Amino acid sequence: MTRTNAWPLRIAALIAVAFGALTVVSGGTALFGGPAARAAVGDAVPFVLWFNFTAGFAYVVAGIGLWQRLSWALPLAVAIAALNLLVFAAFGIHVAAGGAFETRTVGAMTLRSLVWLGIALLAWRQLGGSGRIAAS
Repeated sequence: MTRTNAWPLRIAALIAVAFGALTVVSGGTALFGGPAARAAVGDAVPFVLWFNFTAGFAYVVAGIGLWQRLSWALPLAVAIAALNLLVFAAFGIHVAAGGAFETRTVGAMTLRSLVWLGIALLAWRQLGGSGRIAAS
């Protein structure tokens, strides 16, 4: 087995943890904040808001696992990427059906999806694609 540089995965892990923490804070504020916080959310789609809030915790856990190169971190990163895409698709169906939404949600879901696709791909390459831990 060839040695792999651990730093790209470490950077991805830090991004995952930071992204997760920010997602929990922003989602928590939108869900549990006062009337002003809820008003600032506008026409947020509830299932997207709840998914993003709860997924933020998974982002942090995945980041910790990726940092430590744990075998379960790869399937978790792939699952997070896939779930982001599924929720994004469901959001698209909601919009196509005439549901109210905030335009910024399109950008936020695009960013989340691309970030997690990138993290999952990097984890796949760094961790061997089968959950094996590559030499660091």
